[in-house]
Amino acid sequence: MTRILPGVLAMATIVVASNILVQFLLLDGLLTWGAFTYPLAFLVTDIMNRVYGAAAARRVVFSGLVVGIICSLIGSQIMLQGDGYEYPAVALRIAIGSATAFLVAQLLDIAVFDRLRDGSWWKAPLGSTLVGSTVDTIIFFSIAFASVFNGLSASAAEEVIWAQDAAPFLNIGPMVPLWVTLAVADWGVKLSIALLALVPFRIIVGRIMARTV
Repeated sequence: MTRILPGVLAMATIVVASNILVQFLLLDGLLTWGAFTYPLAFLVTDIMNRVYGAAAARRVVFSGLVVGIICSLIGSQIMLQGDGYEYPAVALRIAIGSATAFLVAQLLDIAVFDRLRDGSWWKAPLGSTLVGSTVDTIIFFSIAFASVFNGLSASAAEEVIWAQDAAPFLNIGPMVPLWVTLAVADWGVKLSIALLALVPFRIIVGRIMARTV
């Protein structure tokens, strides 16, 4: 456990920071600051996977899941004011979508990374992160905001009904549910960071491996 402690701490920091920064909007609400920190979770997972193996990476992921659930539980008890009514900082569907997307996407990332492990150094982190990020986006935004899940709970649907309003796609295109635009914008950030993260991945893995030789 000691050897993966830095990974556990890094994952916990990213999860906590993302849960806080998601409250702060950018570009007329298209993005939040959390969109730029959350994808770093894939970087942590991939570093742990490369250096210590899939089993160690999964332990880091499960630790991040626990931290995320705790953050959601705390957020669900914080009531905010807006438009004359109170609402929780973390809606139920957002909490469920976040936990589900995180777990499925991170475990998928680990599995894909393992399949690509023996290829060129960049293929495993890039391929696994692209797949994981895409699945993460689809699962989270669908569970959290898509109208198809409204029937599961009327009160939970009411908390996120704003995301189902029609709005111009990426603020310039045809009218689509707002959550679709939010999902695409978020996905674009994830893909960009997946490419940029190859640099710290290469550097950090190299330094860790040099110390363990």
